[in-house]
Amino acid sequence: MRQADLKPYWNTNVARHPGILQAVPEGCGDALDVGCGDGLLVRKLSERAKRVTGIDKSPPMIARARELAAGHQEVTFVEGDFLTAGLPAEGYDFICSVTAIHHMDFEAALTRMRRMLRPGGTLVVVGLARETTPSEWAVKIAAAPVVRIAKVLRRAHGPEGMPVADPQMGYGQVRAAARRLLPGVRYRRHVLRRYSLTWAKPGR
Repeated sequence: MRQADLKPYWNTNVARHPGILQAVPEGCGDALDVGCGDGLLVRKLSERAKRVTGIDKSPPMIARARELAAGHQEVTFVEGDFLTAGLPAEGYDFICSVTAIHHMDFEAALTRMRRMLRPGGTLVVVGLARETTPSEWAVKIAAAPVVRIAKVLRRAHGPEGMPVADPQMGYGQVRAAARRLLPGVRYRRHVLRRYSLTWAKPGR
């Protein structure tokens, strides 16, 4: 294992990790990270949940995740497409996804995450969207200096080989679809060009 792999890194995705970890329910049994990449968030979740699964369809990312998680108990990685992988319905107390949902069919992915949550479970999705209105462009332009400064000061970087894709949905489309599929969802737009969806599945 390369020594560089063992050093913590920061980028605008990692910036959202603290908020995600705070949302993990007390006494969480099973957690799932959709689009886990190199498994950084999975390893952090393993300190708050008894069992953690990470899924990603990139073979290099899953290989690296498994290597970096060596020695972590109750951590499992699945190489595959989240929309078709054989994962259990209502099998998780906590599900999260960081800038991965725009690589998939948004509504299909959100619907599957909803179904996989146990009653009373929590879902947190952090995503990317594109600007489609003057007000959204104004927010992006105003935030641009903050984003640049944060990246420079924190020496932003991430794992090599991470798949990238441009978002197709606008912020308004994301918000409307999420509110329809997840009644009561909390939508927030963040300074570092991200939005988040936080939702608690009603208990039985």
